[in-house]
Amino acid sequence: MGATLPSSPIKIIFRVSQAENAALQQFSHRRSVPYHVRGIVDCELINLSSVPTNDQIMVPETLLKKRKSQEKARAERSDAVEKKKAANKEKRQVIFKRAEKYVQEYRDAEREKIRLHRVAKSEDSAYVAAEAKLIFVVRIKGINKMPPKPRKILQLLRLLQINNGVFVKVTKAITEMLKVVEPWIAYGYPNLKTVKELVYKRGYGKVNKQRIALTDNSIVEENLGKYGIVCVEDLIHEIYTVGPNFKQASNFLWPFKLSNPTGGFRPRKFKHFIEGGDLGNREEAINALVRQMN
Repeated sequence: MGATLPSSPIKIIFRVSQAENAALQQFSHRRSVPYHVRGIVDCELINLSSVPTNDQIMVPETLLKKRKSQEKARAERSDAVEKKKAANKEKRQVIFKRAEKYVQEYRDAEREKIRLHRVAKSEDSAYVAAEAKLIFVVRIKGINKMPPKPRKILQLLRLLQINNGVFVKVTKAITEMLKVVEPWIAYGYPNLKTVKELVYKRGYGKVNKQRIALTDNSIVEENLGKYGIVCVEDLIHEIYTVGPNFKQASNFLWPFKLSNPTGGFRPRKFKHFIEGGDLGNREEAINALVRQMN
């Protein structure tokens, strides 16, 4: 019986003596070696299991260290991303809850006002609303023939250009200042809709003395987070209700840059509002003007 070959991969090693090598070289120009020369070649079967595999090949230590550091950095980045996602999810839930609370608060206040109106009507009396705490001031006249004192007041109010607008808190000092600059401004008491439209459409924040659009809640949180204001809805609520941090919230907002009103100003623009013009205090009528200019 013939010898059986091993099942594992094999390779053949030819062992040729010096004389046999010379004989082979004589026939190197031919395509095949003669049969009698071919028979003198002794072949040996060797198992390929002795050949090292890829896992057995030694890897340089520097490459191992590099791989280890890369894996560690990859794991740290993955952990940071997961933590950031969890924090953002929790933050969004807080923002949604606050927004719902504010909506309920605004509705309750409106219903209370309606209820008081009905009670006063049933008792044949008049309902007198509480004094406004918030004023929106918009500049509608230039600097021609302006005395130094009104110019300084407009600088304090940050009304440096025509059609600029700002929110201010109703105080005795502010009221006196507005009376001095009445020939250059229009002002009144904004409602919630006006405040929201201004902040969402024309709202810009002052970040490192630069005018930055309020496109993300993170901008508000980075600058007003220490005052408990973490989103745009918090900012609107603080402005509209004139909260304890109204000064910081108002100063954070860049003066609103409005457009000329749709349809233009009244024919007698530079007369007082009660005389058919646009200057001075127009109370709740400021909402219609802002809607035309926004």
